[in-house]
Amino acid sequence: MSVHGPALTERGRVIEERGPGPVRVTLTVNGAERSVEIEPRVSLLDALREHLALTGAKKGCDQGTCGACTVWVDGRRVLACLTLAVTCEGHEVTTIEGLTEAEGGELHAVQEAFITEDAFQCGYCTPGQIMSAVALLKEGHANDDAEIKEWMSGNICRCAAYPHIRAAIRAVRDNGS
Repeated sequence: MSVHGPALTERGRVIEERGPGPVRVTLTVNGAERSVEIEPRVSLLDALREHLALTGAKKGCDQGTCGACTVWVDGRRVLACLTLAVTCEGHEVTTIEGLTEAEGGELHAVQEAFITEDAFQCGYCTPGQIMSAVALLKEGHANDDAEIKEWMSGNICRCAAYPHIRAAIRAVRDNGS
């Protein structure tokens, strides 16, 4: 049965409506393999938050425009709200939680710089901002403020902490961390 009532065939007979149903997906997240049973249409963001209890990546717009859900897949930035979880099987997913784990439980230099430079206010966008900031530094896109601004433009901060975010990125760049 559909939520809108029974589906009818062309002859008016009631038929049962079926979707594709859940599938078992094994995701490698922050270095650990984890299996989940999900519908094929489930986003990576929802799989992380609702099935794996990794709530660092945030659901901001759920349309790929704010960057709050930024994670890495095979080291590249992706918007988890626009990425189907099933497409990540066989790939390495890194979340903000994994960033700290990779540092042996210590904060990453960018996380430290965000604290030092007061680069967040409400904190909602911070995980996505940090994941993008670390990536842009690795990619070599932090040569000047204009370049930082351009490469961070996919991450929106509704509190407008942009000058502090750029200062944190510059601090890490200048420190060589």
